[in-house]
Amino acid sequence: MSSSYLTPYLPLVATFALMGAMGIVLLLLTALLGPRSSNPVKDAPFECGSEPIGSARQRFAVKFYVVALLFIIFDLEIAFLFPWAVLFKELAWVGFVEMLLFAGWLVVGLIYIWRRGALEWD
Repeated sequence: MSSSYLTPYLPLVATFALMGAMGIVLLLLTALLGPRSSNPVKDAPFECGSEPIGSARQRFAVKFYVVALLFIIFDLEIAFLFPWAVLFKELAWVGFVEMLLFAGWLVVGLIYIWRRGALEWD
């Protein structure tokens, strides 16, 4: 009896097949057994308990996107502090100085965008 090199993956294939079959069965059951009644109240958009005001296709200021991008950039940069904190003892003074330099660059970047007015919300 010879064993194939794909034999260890058989449970994984079975799991994916079961998940796919379950997804299809649930979609079919929802389509067959789900409610079909609709009325204007159910079809109206609902946002946090208040009636929608204006169009959903309104234009946003570029400042909104700039602030969002800056938040994402600084959030990702701060995520580098976690591995440093985990390995703090092994990195010793060299790691500490490198992290001070990293944090210093972050502060310089923050001061730069602050002075340029990127954080002003007019």
